[in-house]
Amino acid sequence: MAYAEVFTALADPTRRHIFEALREQPRTVGELAAGQPVSRPAVSQHLKVLESARLVSGEPRGNRRLYSIKREGLEELRQYLESFWSDALSAYSAEIARRIKEE
Repeated sequence: MAYAEVFTALADPTRRHIFEALREQPRTVGELAAGQPVSRPAVSQHLKVLESARLVSGEPRGNRRLYSIKREGLEELRQYLESFWSDALSAYSAEIARRIKEE
């Protein structure tokens, strides 16, 4: 149930904001902290949670790390959410079949 880790990681508004900032382009902790109301160490801690959930990865670049989104980290969450969509479509199809049968 890796999708549960993703839900937990993205439940925090600051982590969501950091994650969304990485959507545009890879960034360093300093660049991410510049757009946050929290300190650089706090941003680093949030990034550790996102890394643990396999949503971001950090690559060493000199004396800094460049963080980027790991899109494959969202795959299990996508599959989980799509299962609800499939259930809804199946229920819709069954309802249409029921109504056609009634006519």
